[in-house]
Amino acid sequence: MTTLHDKVPAGLDRKETEIYRRLDPQRLPRHIAIIMDGNGRWAKRRHMPRVAGHRAGVAAVRSTVETAARVHIPALTLYAFSEENWKKRPTSEVGFLMGLLSRYLKAEVPTLNDNNIRLEYIGRQQELPNDVQDRMEWAREATARNTGMVLTLALNYSARSELVDAFRSIMQAAARNGGIDHLRIDEDMVSRHLYTRHLPDPDLVVRTSGEMRLSNFLLWQLAYAEIYVTPTLWPDFRGVHLLEGIAEYQKRERRYGGLNHHDAHAPAEVVKA
Repeated sequence: MTTLHDKVPAGLDRKETEIYRRLDPQRLPRHIAIIMDGNGRWAKRRHMPRVAGHRAGVAAVRSTVETAARVHIPALTLYAFSEENWKKRPTSEVGFLMGLLSRYLKAEVPTLNDNNIRLEYIGRQQELPNDVQDRMEWAREATARNTGMVLTLALNYSARSELVDAFRSIMQAAARNGGIDHLRIDEDMVSRHLYTRHLPDPDLVVRTSGEMRLSNFLLWQLAYAEIYVTPTLWPDFRGVHLLEGIAEYQKRERRYGGLNHHDAHAPAEVVKA
């Protein structure tokens, strides 16, 4: 009799297949978010300019996205370009990244369509160069009819700015509907005004390069996400590393502030005088 574990998705290589066979297909994360870090260190170790690390990172994006789509992850969000990158990196590096983004979108749309992937974005896109915005909109429209995984690129993104924009949106909506006197703000309302309102909150956040921080990424949405940190630098990251992160995720018991099964049924401790 064939089981779900025997049905390996098409397109996985040998190492990916080995790890996938150990996974429970019924317990895959609905949404994975990745902080792509380590391009500069990857280049430095090879005595190459930083931009070489960014260029090498494109292969990691391609492999990770394709593997996620093949194993039927519903949503994948990649932290591609932070608001801090925009403000603090040298102009030459920012210009290179914008060009790399435009070339990536042009080159990858056929692959996204072949894998039934729909492309979306979060972040203050209106602050990006006009030609980059045009390319982004073209790629979004070119994949809009796809019904598989939603790939979201966080571009010129800051979680704090997202919250500021959400509160502004709430206030503007209230002003259009009779004022703020009867406004009641709760978690659901805030979530409906976030950039990610069309997505479930991430179940798993992956950070490459071994750093132990969230770097102003999806701070509201990651409240209950499992965190997986790998020492692998982003340009070396591949689909097999994503599956390793999912395997680690499936070893954990998610409690959302509650108790695990054993603790919930254990007798209460008696405090002796």
